[in-house]
Amino acid sequence: MINYTDKSRVYRQIITVNCVLNAPLMIASIAGNILILTAVLKSPTLRRSTSIMLLCSLAVSDLLVGFVVQPLYIADELISLKTENLLLHRLSGVLGFFLCGVSINTMTLISLDRMFLLLYHMRYRALITEFRIKFIIAIVWLSTLSSCSALYFWDKFVFHLITGFVISICVVICTFSYIKIYSIARRHQVQIQIEHQAVGGNSADSLDNLLMARTIKSAMNAFIFYIFLLICYVPQVVLLILFATVHKYWKPEWTFASTMIHMNSSVNPILYCWRLRELRLEVMRIGKQLLPKCRNSGQVNG
Repeated sequence: MINYTDKSRVYRQIITVNCVLNAPLMIASIAGNILILTAVLKSPTLRRSTSIMLLCSLAVSDLLVGFVVQPLYIADELISLKTENLLLHRLSGVLGFFLCGVSINTMTLISLDRMFLLLYHMRYRALITEFRIKFIIAIVWLSTLSSCSALYFWDKFVFHLITGFVISICVVICTFSYIKIYSIARRHQVQIQIEHQAVGGNSADSLDNLLMARTIKSAMNAFIFYIFLLICYVPQVVLLILFATVHKYWKPEWTFASTMIHMNSSVNPILYCWRLRELRLEVMRIGKQLLPKCRNSGQVNG
């Protein structure tokens, strides 16, 4: 492991490269999540979906990562090359952990929501109501904010230890949920094959199979988000655990692990549009409306 105790030339290059990487990710996060939220607000059908409410919570946290966290993070990194601004460093740190914490907690809720949709698809609308989802979202935001603020300024070692533990628990819950989803999907596929081979299947069974197939597709869409969450968050989890156990802080590795988490906020809007057809069509419709306005604005300025 290379020792970066002083601000060497290599260390400065690492900081510069990291800031250059964060700049386009920041722009993509802001533009992508604004587009997603605008599409949801303009579509009454999307607004009524409890699953979309969870995605909106995720989009808001991702938008704030790009709009608030990454500019502070870039400024803190660049200032650290010359001096140390403790207030900026702490502000960047606590806001980063807060908003990224909301993101991973919301991803955990999404995985549980998809699992409940498969397990209780006949009673899902009665169990998962709009009021309950809004209440849970509010609890996630308030509890994450209060715990991050209190622990970060109280004891940084305890804060990193608990943060690593919480992220690990979220990953375990997501993993369990998607294993259960996969198990249900496989069992349902076998059931459909048996029914197709049998004689005298009725239309009611076919309709139920169609609804179940759509439910499974919705659950598997959320699984794609989970895979990218693992890719982006696992490096940070490893470093948090190492920091808490061996009491060592690897600045370069931590720098790029933070960028990986920031990248998740810019990738999520792309995943939404890729996997959710109704949302993708609404985003495309908004894009077609904005394109002529941008061209006209460019001609006027020209």
